[in-house]
Amino acid sequence: MEKVTLIATAAMGLEALVAKEVRDLGYECTTENGKVTFQAEAKDIPRVNLWLRTADRVKLKVGEFKAYSFDELFEKTKALNWGDIIPAQAEFPVTGKSVKSKLFSVSDCQRIVKKAIVEKLKSHHKIASDWYEESGPLYKVEIALLKDVATLTIDTSGAGLHKRGFRLDQGGAPLKETLAAALVMLTNWTPDRPFADLFCGSGTIPIEAALIGQNIAPGFNREFISEQWNWINKQHWNNARVEAEDLANYDVPLDIAGHDIDHRMIRIAEENADEAGLGGIIQFKQMQVSDFTTRKEYGVIVGNPPYGERLGEKEEVEQMYKELGRALAPHDTWSVYMLTSHKGFEQFYGRQATKKRKLFNGFIETDYYQFWGKRPPREKKQV
Repeated sequence: MEKVTLIATAAMGLEALVAKEVRDLGYECTTENGKVTFQAEAKDIPRVNLWLRTADRVKLKVGEFKAYSFDELFEKTKALNWGDIIPAQAEFPVTGKSVKSKLFSVSDCQRIVKKAIVEKLKSHHKIASDWYEESGPLYKVEIALLKDVATLTIDTSGAGLHKRGFRLDQGGAPLKETLAAALVMLTNWTPDRPFADLFCGSGTIPIEAALIGQNIAPGFNREFISEQWNWINKQHWNNARVEAEDLANYDVPLDIAGHDIDHRMIRIAEENADEAGLGGIIQFKQMQVSDFTTRKEYGVIVGNPPYGERLGEKEEVEQMYKELGRALAPHDTWSVYMLTSHKGFEQFYGRQATKKRKLFNGFIETDYYQFWGKRPPREKKQV
C-alpha cells in the first residue's frame, strides 16, 4: 500500500500537543478541532501507535466527501478502495456520528455504509455468495458526518491509547493517562529536576512522568487492533518495538514522588508502577497536603486535586486548597501546576496563577493553573 492518511484524535484543548508529538515523530500535519491529520506509510502505523502519549487513538482515513442523500452516501462509500484495506471475510462493525448534517439518522447511515462496503468487498474479492461471512480479523469502521461532509475511517488502535496496558487497579475518578501525560508535558519539568504529585491516586501522573523522563514509549506494554492486519508486515511491528526499546533510557536517574491521603491508593499506585516496570523508581508515600515539605529546590508539582463538585464536598475541598497554598508557599523555587474545575481555586490557594490553560477532564471543563517558580541559576561556563 502506498501513502496512507492517518488521523490522531485528541481531547479538546490537546490538539496542539498532539500535533507537536506528530511533528516530533517526523510527520507534517494539519490540526482541526479534535484531530490531527498527517500522511504516512503503512509501516508507520505501529510507530505512531506506540509513541503518541496524548492522542486518544490513531485512525486510518479511507475517504471524505459531501453527502446530502442516502444514495449519495451509498455510492460514494462504495467507490472507495475498501478491498485494498479489508480482506475477504474480515469482521467490520460500523459505528457512526452525525453533527449538523442532513443525514442525521446515525443508525441509517451505519446501515448504508455497511451495505456499500459489503458490495465493494464482494466485488473486489470475487465473492459469489449472497452472504458475506465475517470470521476474520477485526476492522472497526466509523462514518462521521459533520456539516454534510462524510469522513470514513478505520481504527488502527483498538482500545484507546490511554490504556497503556499496566493499570491493575484505579480509584473512583481516575485521570486518563493521555491527559496525565499532557499535564506533565505542559510543565517546565526536565528529568534532572524533582517531580511530585500530592494527589497521586492510582499513580497515573507520576507514572507518565517517569515514562517521559526515561523516554519509554507509552504503548510498549500493550497490543493494537492493527497488529492482525495482513497488509502491515509483522516485521514493521517488530521494528517499531525494537526502535522503542533502543530509544528508551532506563539509566536516567529520576526523582519522582507520589503522595496521597488514602493509604489504599498508595498501595494501588505502587502495584501499577511495578506493572509498568517502574517499581522503585517512583517513591510513593501516604501524606496529606498540609504535611508536604522539602529541602530540594527547583522542582515541579503537578496535581489533579478533588474539584468539590459533589454535594457537601465544596467547603472541605476549599479548606484543602488553602492548606495546599500554605504548604507550598515557602517553596518559591518550585513550579506548581493544578488541574481543577473550581473557579475560585486561586482565591483559596492564595496566589494568582502565572498562566491558565483550559482543558477538559472527560466532559468536565477545567483550568490548568500554572504557578511558575524562580528560575534555576545558570551554570557558569568552564573557561
